[in-house]
Amino acid sequence: MKLYRMITGPDDNRFCHRISRALSNGWQLAGNASLTYDSTKGHVVCGQAIVKDVAGQDYHDDITLSDF
Repeated sequence: MKLYRMITGPDDNRFCHRISRALSNGWQLAGNASLTYDSTKGHVVCGQAIVKDVAGQDYHDDITLSDF
């Protein structure tokens, strides 16, 4: 099965660690990161799509993507 996640959050160290952890767990970047400015909160928000192929399992809606 192929899994897809879109990780979003403030442009900070925590966001970079979330992406680094996913990459270390076998996820791959899917395209470029995106940035936007949230004027109500006064900070930049990042988004990064990631994908992962998981052999020997079938997709179902109850999967917790962050467990992979």
